[in-house]
Amino acid sequence: MILGMILAYMIFAMLLNSVGTLILQSQVAFGASKQATSVLDAFKDLPIALVSFLVASWLPRLGYRRGMILGLALVAVASAAMPLLDAYWMVKVMLATTGVAFALVKVAVYSSIGLLTADRAAHASLTNVVEGCFMVGVLIGPWLFGAFIDLQQSPQDPIWLSVYWLLAALSVAVIVLLSMSTLDESGARDSHGVGQSFLDMFKLLSLPLVLVFIVSAFVYVLIEQGINTWLPTFNKEILHLSTVTSVQLASLFAATTALGRLGAGVLLRFVPWHWLLILCLLATAALIIVVLPWAAQTVPPARDGWQHAPPVAYVLPLTGLFMAPIYPAINSVVLSALPKPRQAAMTGLIVVFSALGGTTGSFITGQVFARFGGQTAFYLSLLPIALLLLTIPLLRRQSLRPIAI
Repeated sequence: MILGMILAYMIFAMLLNSVGTLILQSQVAFGASKQATSVLDAFKDLPIALVSFLVASWLPRLGYRRGMILGLALVAVASAAMPLLDAYWMVKVMLATTGVAFALVKVAVYSSIGLLTADRAAHASLTNVVEGCFMVGVLIGPWLFGAFIDLQQSPQDPIWLSVYWLLAALSVAVIVLLSMSTLDESGARDSHGVGQSFLDMFKLLSLPLVLVFIVSAFVYVLIEQGINTWLPTFNKEILHLSTVTSVQLASLFAATTALGRLGAGVLLRFVPWHWLLILCLLATAALIIVVLPWAAQTVPPARDGWQHAPPVAYVLPLTGLFMAPIYPAINSVVLSALPKPRQAAMTGLIVVFSALGGTTGSFITGQVFARFGGQTAFYLSLLPIALLLLTIPLLRRQSLRPIAI
């Protein structure tokens, strides 16, 4: 069951992070304009937020395992339709379907973790492993799509769409694996009707634990997306690297994030989560304070290529290593503190506020970057890091209090 959850998550990591590739390929292969392709991100993001909010409280009745299977089935059908229809409008349908399916799968996966673990330490560990494998999928995706794009004989050659046959086959294989698995979901159900379960989601917002968590999650995603989204631009404008090299080195952020989450999956079995997160935040702040003055003194490299990039270009992405455990750990803390029947509804809130934090972080960093430069934009991340250092002890204190809802 755990293997099926992880593989499903990795498939969605590859699909969700293919938007950049689809934007480029839609312009080249389908002749779509930059203005037209600029909205493609919204085709996946809006369904993720909307569907998670609407179905989170209903999903325990369908069943978490069935929810994962349904999400993978939707993606398998949409993936098979991509090479068959070979049209720009199908790209939009594919992204919208992926958003709807991911909402089902994320709520189901996060809610299932509570059913598969015996205590809070195990919950935090498995959550980090699942999120770490998601980042591995993020890394694999560009290479997978790139391999099929390399097969094109001309820009309009549809051979690159064959990557979706592989993704459809992988989705079907994971469906088979999940169909053969078992998961005792009796602990996730209660006697509440559908309407009452939906209201339960709003009742969660009255809990101090949930309010502190929402602030923590919003602030964390704000930091992560601000750095992740604008790191290629930082590499190009501050470190004077070429566009290709800037993008290549920015991918190290995803690699260090994956490594950090998989490592935290082991550490959290032995180290209290709040101490680990405080150390991670302090290390992130120290790295930013050391690296940014160093970056300001960088001169353009004599030759292009990632192998000729200055050492600072390899050090800044290490922020991902230290930030990595924070998001899965705080998600685990709030979910494991709640009764199992409320964990699906809580996951819906996690998805919604994470999306808001990511959008806000990217927007603020971009605005500061444009007006005051990349140095100031990245220094600005020290403020939300300081705020997180204040909320982590509050989150721990609230998580230890009994909750009745």
